[in-house]
Amino acid sequence: MTYPEWLKPGVYGAVIGAVAITVTGFSWGGWMTENGANTLAGSRSHNELIAAMVPVCVNMAQQDADRTAKLATIRDATSYKRRDAVIATGWATVPGTETPDRDLAQACLAGLNLDAS
Repeated sequence: MTYPEWLKPGVYGAVIGAVAITVTGFSWGGWMTENGANTLAGSRSHNELIAAMVPVCVNMAQQDADRTAKLATIRDATSYKRRDAVIATGWATVPGTETPDRDLAQACLAGLNLDAS
């Protein structure tokens, strides 16, 4: 089957236009794949969960009988070991779970505001 010569520029234009719109949409238009959207949603929900659990961590720290000794241990730790010190206190363990959360420990450390006191 032969196609008219005038059809060729139209087909090329449609293909190039589709590729250009796709590239523009994914790079600047905010389009994303389903996997990318799921990853973004999981990251945002994890961050919101950590932010919601910081008051629980701070409350656990305030009600701890050995609060003074544990805070002294955290203050004495070097800056990069403070998160591990918070994990060791047990304050970074979400109620109902058995393992501490490292992100919660870091956020709890900021919530305790040790440098201000």
